[in-house]
Amino acid sequence: MIPMPALELESVSSGYGRTTVLRNIDLTVPLSSVTALLGANGAGKSTALSTASGLIRPNRGRVRMNGDDVTRLPPSKRARLGLCHIPEGRAIFRSLTVRENLQLHAPSGVPVAMDEAVEAFPVLGRRIKQVAGTLSGGEQQMLAVARTFVNDPKVIMVDEASLGLAPLVVDAMFEFLMKMRGRGAALLIVDQFVARALSLADKVYVLSLGEIVFTGTPEEFSRGDLFERYFGDLQEDIGSGRN
Repeated sequence: MIPMPALELESVSSGYGRTTVLRNIDLTVPLSSVTALLGANGAGKSTALSTASGLIRPNRGRVRMNGDDVTRLPPSKRARLGLCHIPEGRAIFRSLTVRENLQLHAPSGVPVAMDEAVEAFPVLGRRIKQVAGTLSGGEQQMLAVARTFVNDPKVIMVDEASLGLAPLVVDAMFEFLMKMRGRGAALLIVDQFVARALSLADKVYVLSLGEIVFTGTPEEFSRGDLFERYFGDLQEDIGSGRN
């Protein structure tokens, strides 16, 4: 028997108010896998993740987790089912300490979960009592990602985790995400470091103007002319991982 996908968007159309951004998209994230969602700015990638997490209610279509319809569930209930959405922009509680940020997401504040998160990003251990808003940009992003570790999520959606970060921080970020996959989590990654995303991914989707225009493996994606067709003048920078 083929297992149910960890996450599935089925014929989903959604947007903001009267503006439709996504048009009838189908997207599947298999269990214990990495799926890359690529596209130029404005293609609808963040809208897709927000629809999956419940921040946006689709106009039509279904969102499923492990085969169960969660389309009408609020974000909090989807999170309790194991869905973790890390949006662009370092979503942390800036007025709380690093420790308090981690405690908020650990089941009953389990110390061992926090220890594991700090072990993944040692710099956070050295900043454990520091107010999160005073951390560097890279450290804030590490904290945003590390919070997923303490919650033991089943599906992790990451929107531009590496945006504006130094290469060494990006390396640490992706290494951490692969550890989460090793723990059994399914990952849906949106990132402008396309070459890096492709090196991690098992499956690739490309969005253009709110529609899925490619579905396949990283190898199939790399053999085509998709950079030129859908990324235009950004082809060279995106393909090399610079942005």
